Amino acid sequence: MKIKKVFFTILFALIFILILQNKAEATQKLNNLDFQVQINSDGSMDVTETWDIYVSDTNTLFKTFKTDYERYSNIIDVTVKEITGGESKDFTQIYEEMYHVTKDCYYGLKKSDGDFEIAWGVGLDNSSEDKVYEISYKVTDAIAKYNDYAELYWQFLGDYGSIPADKITGTILLPYNANSENNILCWGHIEDLNGTIYVTGLNEITFEVTNYSGENYLEVRSLFPKEMIVNSNRTYNYDIFNQVIEEETIWAEEANARRELKENFVNSINRVFAIIGGLCLVIIIIKLLKNINKLKNMENKFKPTTEYEYYRELPYEDATPAEALFIKSYCSPYFTGFANSFPANILDLCLEKYITLEVIEKKSAFSEGVIKITLLDKDEANLKEDEKITLDFLKEVAKDNKELTTKDITKYLKRKPSSINKLDKALKDVIENYAEKTGKYNKENAKIKNKLSVKQVLNFVVLFIIFWFAMFLFSLISSIGFGIGIIVICLDFILQIANMIVIAKISGKLNILTQTGVDEKNKWDAFQKYMEDFSLLKEKEIPALVLWEKYLVFATAFGISEKVLKQLKIVYPQIDDINSSMYSTFAYIHIMDSVDFSSCVSSSVYSAVSSSGSGSGGGFSGGGGGGRRPEEALEVANCLIVWGRFQNCLGSDPKIKQE
Repeated sequence: MKIKKVFFTILFALIFILILQNKAEATQKLNNLDFQVQINSDGSMDVTETWDIYVSDTNTLFKTFKTDYERYSNIIDVTVKEITGGESKDFTQIYEEMYHVTKDCYYGLKKSDGDFEIAWGVGLDNSSEDKVYEISYKVTDAIAKYNDYAELYWQFLGDYGSIPADKITGTILLPYNANSENNILCWGHIEDLNGTIYVTGLNEITFEVTNYSGENYLEVRSLFPKEMIVNSNRTYNYDIFNQVIEEETIWAEEANARRELKENFVNSINRVFAIIGGLCLVIIIIKLLKNINKLKNMENKFKPTTEYEYYRELPYEDATPAEALFIKSYCSPYFTGFANSFPANILDLCLEKYITLEVIEKKSAFSEGVIKITLLDKDEANLKEDEKITLDFLKEVAKDNKELTTKDITKYLKRKPSSINKLDKALKDVIENYAEKTGKYNKENAKIKNKLSVKQVLNFVVLFIIFWFAMFLFSLISSIGFGIGIIVICLDFILQIANMIVIAKISGKLNILTQTGVDEKNKWDAFQKYMEDFSLLKEKEIPALVLWEKYLVFATAFGISEKVLKQLKIVYPQIDDINSSMYSTFAYIHIMDSVDFSSCVSSSVYSAVSSSGSGSGGGFSGGGGGGRRPEEALEVANCLIVWGRFQNCLGSDPKIKQE
């Protein structure tokens, strides 16, 4: 049964990686890109580009022509239409530059940076679809006229910012028929050397590229009879033929040398990969067998002595929020020390009368509210170390004053954001030592688990290298046959996944908590469930309202204070009548009903250290290709602490980085 589970897990992982890869490649990809070019006798050329493109989560497509007066003078007569499904729909032209172009509108104009841009609104901000667009424009003075020949030298796709394409085709028509096809010469330039170009008629040149990877140039150069160009602003009084032939001969020889070198390299690399992969295979098998043996000999995971569905009181009377969070998560990513338990720590200090809290600005649609904290003079001898860390922090913010607000905390941390890391570490150390001292936490096993986590990272790195080596090798040998190297690398990949699974099982089976700790964790979990469901339980005895003051400290730590408060209002309708005169008895309930307490206190910490990122799109350069605009729709939602976890609800549309 275990072997089957491992097998299906490996199979799922491989499928998942392939799905992710296909998804990433397909987010924006040209199925086909076709260029139809008509060269005119006045030296201009009319270009029609047909984009058969998969578009996902995109508002605007665009392409940019870099200003280059040595290649052309201007771009005019721009039109854009959609021809998906054979139905033609003309887009409406606008005459101002827009970051996000209105759907079914377009512009073609010189931007503020001097480059010319064609952009059109596709309106697929939150959807995906195959679309076909037709973009037409005229390039003036695209043809240079010399004493012996006329020359077209145009970069259809740039060497950066280009979208991958399954296929690219193009047809270039000359103004008139030549006397012979021999009077027309043509060359194509592409970095991957995977294109073809031919003179296919007395006035026709065609080119084709398959599996265009993007991020590299595609150029076409042609010499044809100068008599076809009647006039051009780019007329030069010298011959060009010998210069072009010399340049193209050098580049052709370099290309042939690169092709031969590539073939030899593929054969060599296949053998090298087979040897390296074989050695790795032996090492991985040895490690896998050792880890499987270790897993078999491990003791069973501790289970609670008594399984509680609900637990109606604190597991122990003097528990602190940080202690509870640590046992519930025992070093999981959900426990982040100081920042995680900060709101509940504030309430805890208030309950023990080391501070008082007062609402000075109630919550609104634009604010979580503002709370004033007053420090009281009280002997700290009985204060636990984790509570003292929070109290000392408040004193540091207040300095010589006895009062501070959540806004003061925000300002302080913006000046000293590094203090959060120091506070986190200090609190973690204190709580960890306390849990070990009280026999709830196995520090040695925790260290082993951390080491295994490092191993997992290293294994992931090895897996990543193996995967991309395999992809690299496969791409190299695909043109000349399947080699043994790729087979060995694939075996390495599969066995390394199996090794990672076994290490994960070892890590998961380690008893980080002792039996005492596991029992306490079960009680905390059951206590949380009781607080979440108590209004639904058919019990005659419900804790007195005043007892919920203490419970709300832990409800805040566990991120369920709002839910508990709503239930309290169902069980105790008189809560709505609580006012400031009853502060001394029901301070927490009044405060939480007036402000979004967790968000109010937590945002004072996280606003100082939170950050966001944005992506950027790009278009084809030098007259070819396209891209998309970055869709930056920031949705700043309510920021809550869930068991002290801060969830930054900052969202943005998926982006494709094109440059």
